[in-house]
Amino acid sequence: MAKVFDRITDELQAFIATQHIFFVATAPISSTGHINVSPKGLDSFRILSPNRVAYLDLTGSGNETSAHLQENGRITLMFCAFQGSPSILRLYGTGYTVLPNHSEWDNLHSLFPPTPGTRQIIIAEIDRVQTSCGFGVPLYEHQGERENLIKWAHKKGEQGLQDYQKQKNLVSIDGLPTPLATKD
Repeated sequence: MAKVFDRITDELQAFIATQHIFFVATAPISSTGHINVSPKGLDSFRILSPNRVAYLDLTGSGNETSAHLQENGRITLMFCAFQGSPSILRLYGTGYTVLPNHSEWDNLHSLFPPTPGTRQIIIAEIDRVQTSCGFGVPLYEHQGERENLIKWAHKKGEQGLQDYQKQKNLVSIDGLPTPLATKD
């Protein structure tokens, strides 16, 4: 049965710490807009308080989460156990994007390892925490992190990443602007 909490408990923090992947979901206001769900990995998630989390967002082919957060702020993060006891954890809240020129950047960025391709940090203020059984989630064994994205970013270099972000990350697939569009 599902259980609802008003914060991330110590037990749930321990569960999050053992997960190698999490998923981020956002959506535009428009009913014709595209809902986005993105898997995230690497050492990119931090619990800042029982009701505040952050993740390091790396350069990718789109920037839907950031555009949706700028438009309406809604975000859901999901963790599910692929090993051990079955469980699903969803964190519901509102979020925003922190870019390198933001006043929070230095403090937040220092919480993560240096990672080539870092684009922004996503913050979520959590107002609902919900667990469910996860009985239908299959068992998978974690074999390690993929190095493809890090190698790609390193090869692009700083200017190449900036050019790529200008080409691919300024608007969502539905045409919504991202914070990168107004950067500087």
